[in-house]
Amino acid sequence: MTQEAAGIDLETSLGYLLKEASSALRAAMEEALRPLGLTVTQYSCLELLAQRPGLSASDLARGAFVTRQSMNVVLQGLDQDGLVTRSAEPAVGKTLPTRLTSRGRETLDRATAAVRGVEVRMLDGMSDDEQAEALRLLRSMLRSLRDAGA
Repeated sequence: MTQEAAGIDLETSLGYLLKEASSALRAAMEEALRPLGLTVTQYSCLELLAQRPGLSASDLARGAFVTRQSMNVVLQGLDQDGLVTRSAEPAVGKTLPTRLTSRGRETLDRATAAVRGVEVRMLDGMSDDEQAEALRLLRSMLRSLRDAGA
């Protein structure tokens, strides 16, 4: 039986390894964020808002890799917890811009430190040059996939 007929060799499949690494990273992040009462999606939302205040729910959903409906649920929870504030009136069209509150900023600072610790652990044993090469290779793969889909 040929390799194609047998399927993908999971031991040598870069795609499978990337998915496994992604799952392990997410699990480690969830564990690090749990004591702060946050999920990875909530953390992603807070981080996006810190870097780009006023994003819409649609923009946040794209940035956090979730559906708009899921992001609306996340935003409602973050709003109830006092971590974000949403305008009652849309600034433009139907978009309700969202911003971090001071409590949200403080929570994000603690969450960022926790996530940074996970990333440091993930990169342990890699030199600066190896880390830079890994970034270059991952960006190249992403660019190739996006270009092929366009």
